[in-house]
Amino acid sequence: MTLAFVYSGEFAERVIRNLINDPSFCKSCGLYCDSCKYGVYSYVRNIHAAIELPKPSDLPVFIERPEEYMPKRIPKVDLCIASGLHRDLLLELPLHLERAGVKGLIVPIEDFNEVPAGLRRQVEERCSELGLESAFPKPFCSLEPTDDKPLISRFVVELGVGRPRLEVSTREKNGREVIDGVIVVRSAPCGSTWYIARRLLGVETRREILYDAIARAHHSYPCTATMNVDPEVKEPILHIGGYIIREEVEKALKRARAAG
Repeated sequence: MTLAFVYSGEFAERVIRNLINDPSFCKSCGLYCDSCKYGVYSYVRNIHAAIELPKPSDLPVFIERPEEYMPKRIPKVDLCIASGLHRDLLLELPLHLERAGVKGLIVPIEDFNEVPAGLRRQVEERCSELGLESAFPKPFCSLEPTDDKPLISRFVVELGVGRPRLEVSTREKNGREVIDGVIVVRSAPCGSTWYIARRLLGVETRREILYDAIARAHHSYPCTATMNVDPEVKEPILHIGGYIIREEVEKALKRARAAG
């Protein structure tokens, strides 16, 4: 699985640094860091390009000739991840990907103002016309494998990022069930799952205590999704990310209890 990033802004850089497992990336635990993720994986060889384009704020509101701002060369890779681009450049991108021999496009939506529903539909239609697989996860940590998108499913499975998946173990402490161990099977693309897993150790599994611990860890990392209410889902995208990791912790606990 080979990747190229075409991006503006910090979110894509965060995903890249998580994928290459940059040792200076996650400093959330500070002096208490036990290097839980470092040395476990690295996908630096999978990333063939990281192409930064001008920020939307540095460009005209409407771009008449978007091709003039596009990358001079995009390598022939399996998949492109595009983030933070000017709307006209995002709409132009699928054509350049198809010409370069790229087979798919992922556009994470961390802020609906960057990729409103109308633009998403336009880009999706253009990808379909050009024979590109496409996905628009809102947020990126909602991306899951699906039978109809084998290439994007490979990205999730092979690189271990997308909707988080955890395995936990518990023990009894002073008559209470607490989380004793956490394994990250699949991480959110931004890497937050590793930090949240670390912060769950020793936490009581009683719902209100568990939910509070997850929320505090999720906000402390911090999640980069917007707090503005998304008009489609009627929720801030940041909250959706919080609900996702909460659901996955609950699923992991259910599996642990079923296994005895």
